[in-house]
Amino acid sequence: QDFAAGFKKTMAFQPRVLKQNRGSSGEGIWIIKLKAGNYCKSYGERSCTDDEVLDMMEANDNHSETHTVAEVIEFCVNGRTSKSGTWTSKGVGKYLEGGKAAGGQLVDQRFCPRIVEGELRYNCVGDALVGIIHKKPAAGGISAVGGTGSIYTFYGPDEVKFKNLTTNFLERDLSKVMPALGLASEPVPLWWTTDFI
Repeated sequence: QDFAAGFKKTMAFQPRVLKQNRGSSGEGIWIIKLKAGNYCKSYGERSCTDDEVLDMMEANDNHSETHTVAEVIEFCVNGRTSKSGTWTSKGVGKYLEGGKAAGGQLVDQRFCPRIVEGELRYNCVGDALVGIIHKKPAAGGISAVGGTGSIYTFYGPDEVKFKNLTTNFLERDLSKVMPALGLASEPVPLWWTTDFI
């Protein structure tokens, strides 16, 4: 119920990216827009109704689908049912299955239209940056996931082109990552990545 209410409110405000918390192949990562484009001007001004139509694209293969708000919520919570409509996705939904302990979580975030310019993936070992990948979607696509025709360009950790971002991330922001996650007493993971759009 919390997911449904929150999604209806955020979806009414602006285009969204809805991400399941399992895997990194792009399956279960949806770019979602209101078909009617009737976004409210201020967050919380309105919530979507169950019958509003959404245009969606899944990041794993850039395929498009159209569903109602109610169908998306049903698919995310319960998977393919008589209430979820017909999905062409390879995925089965049920993104919240098993709860937080089993990784059953969804991230609902604002869509960043500049994704068409690509994203920078910073590969880290502990608190050390070991490499940077510029992941640019194929022409006409939005997803830079491997296998979608996206172009990957690899850089060393000292690439001058990204010096300002790298300096700010390593010297100002990195120490705030774990506290922001409620894990202030934990070290950063041994091997991890962070993406910038």
